[in-house]
Amino acid sequence: MNLLSDILVNLVAIAIALSVHEFGHALSAYLLGDNTAKAYGRLTLNPAKHVDPIGLITLLIFHIGWAKPVPVNPNNFKNYKWGNVIVSLSGAIGNIITAIIALIIAKNSHMYAIYTIASTTAAYNIAFAAFNLIPIPPLDGWGVVSAFIPLKWSEFVYKYESYGQIILLLAIFTGVYTIIYSPIYTAIVSIVGVFL
Repeated sequence: MNLLSDILVNLVAIAIALSVHEFGHALSAYLLGDNTAKAYGRLTLNPAKHVDPIGLITLLIFHIGWAKPVPVNPNNFKNYKWGNVIVSLSGAIGNIITAIIALIIAKNSHMYAIYTIASTTAAYNIAFAAFNLIPIPPLDGWGVVSAFIPLKWSEFVYKYESYGQIILLLAIFTGVYTIIYSPIYTAIVSIVGVFL
């Protein structure tokens, strides 16, 4: 039963982290004038709308996974550059806020089950926020960084984006990604700690 309960707790935590992250993108895009995500039914916290079953399973087993990407049309933003930056950051911000709430619940809970679910949810949300802020396509960190790259480097940007998924997989399997991930993770933990 311990193994089964661990799997269920992790599934709940992952589903929450994925849903909050994608909802953050959808909500910020909507507030900035883009109705695309809403039209596709993604302006919701319902995990069924955001969770990719295969991505969820691989995340649970191999700690590498994905959600269904939220459709966004940046041409609907009043400010293309800053709209992209805000939408890119909003998923991680949603995860950070969720981690803070979850840790407050865990800290004040007297029930082991609630404490376990809340603390696991917080851990996944912090990890999701940090990982997605790595500046490698198609992660959100690249959406932030690329907005500030001069147009004269557009050819380099295009090539980098086209090889983004390969670069990301290599970075994960070689462990190189931790060079960037670790300081981002530490910074987010510090931010979360301020509210506890």
